[in-house]
Amino acid sequence: MNRGRLSFVSQAKVSKFSYCIPPKSNRPGFTPTGSFYLGDNPNSHGFKYVSLLTFPESQRMPNLDPLAYTVPMIGIRIGRKKLNISGSVFRPDAGGSGQTMVDSGSEFTYLVDAAYDKVREEIVRLVGPKLKKDYVYGGTADMCFTDNAVEIQRLISDLTFEFRRGVEILVPKERVLVNVGGGIHCVGIGRSSMLGAASNIIGNVHQQNLWVEFDVTN
Repeated sequence: MNRGRLSFVSQAKVSKFSYCIPPKSNRPGFTPTGSFYLGDNPNSHGFKYVSLLTFPESQRMPNLDPLAYTVPMIGIRIGRKKLNISGSVFRPDAGGSGQTMVDSGSEFTYLVDAAYDKVREEIVRLVGPKLKKDYVYGGTADMCFTDNAVEIQRLISDLTFEFRRGVEILVPKERVLVNVGGGIHCVGIGRSSMLGAASNIIGNVHQQNLWVEFDVTN
């Protein structure tokens, strides 16, 4: 999902689209369905928007993906606590490292080391003794548990991604952990450097149950 010549938006010749990814369901025989609109969304009266970022000098930024949907993230909260993460961590530096992109094709959200370390530090403070030791899901996510998921989610509380213009993605505590199978639940955040990436990626696990709209022209 991007703004390249072979992207869906370019091939369909549309400038606006929106989708809602349904939460996963563990109910046998039940398959949740999402929604997708081309053009105007009849539900958009309550939407809040941030500007997509563009980079005219992207050819000089080797670590930047100039075709990605890059957004101005500014911070992260866990519960009521805003984590001590510099806003510069979420913006591209001179070489392009650090951009924050929205990607429905990535399951988890991925953060650069400076942000991931602060998130993990707070998770350890809240539920450190319950962490599954020496376990890394998918080679990137090491905040995982085998204990009672409901209790761990209660202790962690909500997760919030903050953007400019007061826009937020609020992940309620009931969806902070992802069931990865085998009785293991993980915080849905991985370390992007373990993917070989130098960017922050908002994955589909943190877009679930939300309307996400892209207006490429405006």
